[in-house]
Amino acid sequence: IPRSKPIADLFPDVTVLFADIVGFTAWASTREPTEVFTLLEAIYNPFDRIARRLKVFKVETIGDCYVAATGLPEKLDDHAVVMAKFALNCMVKMAAVVNGLEGMLGKDTNRLSMRFGIHSGPVTAGVLRGEKSRFQLFGDTVNTAARMESTGSRGCIHLSEETAKLVMASSNCMGLHVVPRKEHVQVKGKGKMQTYWLTTGKADNANAVQRAVQTCTIAEATGSTSSGKIMSLDCSSSSSSSTKTRS
Repeated sequence: IPRSKPIADLFPDVTVLFADIVGFTAWASTREPTEVFTLLEAIYNPFDRIARRLKVFKVETIGDCYVAATGLPEKLDDHAVVMAKFALNCMVKMAAVVNGLEGMLGKDTNRLSMRFGIHSGPVTAGVLRGEKSRFQLFGDTVNTAARMESTGSRGCIHLSEETAKLVMASSNCMGLHVVPRKEHVQVKGKGKMQTYWLTTGKADNANAVQRAVQTCTIAEATGSTSSGKIMSLDCSSSSSSSTKTRS
């Protein structure tokens, strides 16, 4: 039994991200081990640099899954917005990396893409002591972020309602759009949840938002909503509840 207290704390305002490489298992099954690690290093080393620049805390990589958090170990007021921007930067970098590696690792390499899931809430975190001590996160917020990733779509950033509201309420969210999914998502242990896609572009560019949402509805019915319109939450420094209809 340890004689000293563990290094741990409750962080009330945190945003957690899970990012997974879609198509990785099938791709890796036909590659040499060195090729697999060449790909992972080429993707995640730039992610690490983006994380350092934006002050995102990298938690760990689990196989081809990248886990990160904002709002810990140091408090960050705009933790949800910072994580949203991190995910967008990583998605762009991912596309550039796989296209650049096509010649070295095979033509199907550029078919790989990322699936992002993000959720915000309280997190218990600390150093789990042992032979290999590690800083780890625990709690419902972590589990829900993982569910956002697993129920998302390739090439898309999937947000919980908690994260979506924080993003839209921030004064630093210019250029970001949050669009509700057509169908509620069934989440293990949570039931049906209203979730959102994160997109980017000029606030008045309805066509850009439309295209982004259609890209992120692969698992849903073709088109946008049943009425043929998108209910898009525009970034607002004054309120997170302003909703505009885009035809």
